[in-house]
Amino acid sequence: MIRLFKHYVPHAVLLLGLIDFVLLLGANNLAWLLRAGQIGMDPGSLLDRLPTMGFISVVTMTAMIAVGVFGADALRSMRFAGARLLVAVSLAVLGLGFLDFILPGQTWWRSILLYAMGLSIVFLMANRLIVGGILGASAFRRRVLVLGAGDRARRLRALGLKPESGFSVVGFVSMGAQAPVIEEAIPRSAIDDLSRHVATLGASEVVLALEERRNALPLKDLLRIKTLGVHVNDFSSFMERETGRVDLDTLNPSWLIFSDGFSSGRAVSSAVKRIFDVLASLVLLVLTLPVIATFALLVKLDSKGPAFFRQTRIGIYGQRFTLVKLRSMRADAEKDGAKWAEKADPRITRIGAFIRKLRIDELPQVWTVLKGEMSFVGPRPEVPQFVSDLEEKLPFYAERHMVKPGITGWAQINYPYGASIEDARRKLEYDLYYAKNYTPFLDLLILLQTMRVILWPEGAR
Repeated sequence: MIRLFKHYVPHAVLLLGLIDFVLLLGANNLAWLLRAGQIGMDPGSLLDRLPTMGFISVVTMTAMIAVGVFGADALRSMRFAGARLLVAVSLAVLGLGFLDFILPGQTWWRSILLYAMGLSIVFLMANRLIVGGILGASAFRRRVLVLGAGDRARRLRALGLKPESGFSVVGFVSMGAQAPVIEEAIPRSAIDDLSRHVATLGASEVVLALEERRNALPLKDLLRIKTLGVHVNDFSSFMERETGRVDLDTLNPSWLIFSDGFSSGRAVSSAVKRIFDVLASLVLLVLTLPVIATFALLVKLDSKGPAFFRQTRIGIYGQRFTLVKLRSMRADAEKDGAKWAEKADPRITRIGAFIRKLRIDELPQVWTVLKGEMSFVGPRPEVPQFVSDLEEKLPFYAERHMVKPGITGWAQINYPYGASIEDARRKLEYDLYYAKNYTPFLDLLILLQTMRVILWPEGAR
């Protein structure tokens, strides 16, 4: 994987994206030449139209990222790729066509965009057939040797066997005297030279997956492997990189303290984040005010009670604030206290089910963002009752309150809606990853990917 702004991007996805961008430039140029030939117009110099083609390609790539074209299934399913490519290119063309309509005098025509749409889909699908068919999803997988043969090693084996995994395990070495969970693991005593064993297997990375590290670290072996140019990683850091979440099962305070993250440069990033929140919330409030007013009226007509739902939530540093949403449940839904939402929850109204699926009920929270109590991106704020319970049952839960809560977040785009302690635990792992690795780049990625969640609702309740 390649690390961009503290966030890891798989080599295969990066290569696919670079080729896609070149193909988009080619499709846009060919569309211009075809249209110019049809009307008998001189197409002009390639350099003159390159900025325009580049802009169109950037817009299309942004739409592709937003709808999840470069997700884990990018090289696995042609049906997945085809459906989302069609949506992405269509959204880009519609957006560019609208921009050309409201800003006349631009250098692209809607007829050219239509040609570019068809050519882009053909080129991009061909790219996936070539990359996925000839190279295969495993072409860029790293070869990993695992030092350990217990439960952690078993988890690494299961993760490596997933089709979307970015690595494959080429061997296990049992480092202790206990009976190994991995039966095929080779005892350390049976290997004369561990560094030579690593080279023989062609491993590019060694992961330390010991169940008990006290007085058990093979420092001499690790030093020799490191000096050979093979990357050495501990289990927690490896899992964070491969899964995009912090593994609570193996997390300890020392790892949080000494691992990379929680950068001191966050003050500048926070200032940029706040400026974006203010500007974007002002624009969004103006644009969505008619939508909010319309659905507020529909909520009132659909069921008894206020149009808006107000509830105390826990924000940054544990401070309380009032969250405002369009009411999607009956007015007496929490007469016995707050509780988790359920699948097909009977408390949800008819209009409520619709606005929840499209996330329209979240729009009034933009006002809370403008006030500075929330951000567009961050961990979802919970009610005090849930926070007290979760802090007792989940380690490091309080650390998620070191960043401002958000309307959308890393957990929301990576994990379906959860309504249990186990779901809260898994979402906490994503929230801790966000708090640890926050950058404006990660915020932008989350905002774009939120469109995917809206277009393809996953577990919304």
